[in-house]
Amino acid sequence: MGLATQMIGWPDEFCADLAGRGHYVVRFDNRDIGLSTHLHGAGTPDILAMFGGDASSAAYALTDLAADTIGLLDALALDGVHLVGASMGGMIAQLVAVQAPDRVRSLTSIMSTTGEPGVGSPAEVALPVLLAPAATDREGAIERVIDTYRVIGSPGFEFDEAALRDRAGLSFDRAHDPAGVARQLAAILTTHDRTPDLAELDVPTLVVHGSQDTLVDVSGGRATAAAIPGAELLVVEGMGHDLPREVWPQILDRITALVTRAG
Repeated sequence: MGLATQMIGWPDEFCADLAGRGHYVVRFDNRDIGLSTHLHGAGTPDILAMFGGDASSAAYALTDLAADTIGLLDALALDGVHLVGASMGGMIAQLVAVQAPDRVRSLTSIMSTTGEPGVGSPAEVALPVLLAPAATDREGAIERVIDTYRVIGSPGFEFDEAALRDRAGLSFDRAHDPAGVARQLAAILTTHDRTPDLAELDVPTLVVHGSQDTLVDVSGGRATAAAIPGAELLVVEGMGHDLPREVWPQILDRITALVTRAG
């Protein structure tokens, strides 16, 4: 899953549908989120300094998160997987395919980008979402999630406030670590442009992006599909930076078709 988002960002029903199609589904928390390892000793990075080009306070890079994922495959004794990543998770999935191409049978990159400067950039309205002060209590954390998705969510689909509140509350109960989220953001800001590496991939790939994504502009999805040889691109009209329930069937059908094509 993506920045500041725990594995429960993949809804239970979404995963159950994949499992019902005959797949063994694994979802997991990245480092510094949820029930995964939190690098408390690394402190809080200076995000504003990073926007100015000083990356010295970054605790790790996205390549390290990709190595975590490969380590999980080792621990679960999975030789090859059909990898699906959303947002920051899409960036990580891309890097897993680059770092361990023999382990990735197919790649699905959702609402993500390549790291190329000027591609997939957030809209001006979304910048306050990235830089807003962290919530200090459960209710504040829930309200911040609601406020965030009113900005970056999907204008073409129903705003499911009840589901968002449930997920935000459960996420707070599992773990609340604003410094960890900042360390993840630092990893995104300091990782190199993946475009040349993506051009070398030889893996069946699906790229999914919303036409109304204000956090990662649709140009990021288009650039990802253009960079990976033979990649398919699905632009979902009205979709923003989330996974509206109404688009699940379309996305699940395309993932299933990709997995079938990949053999």
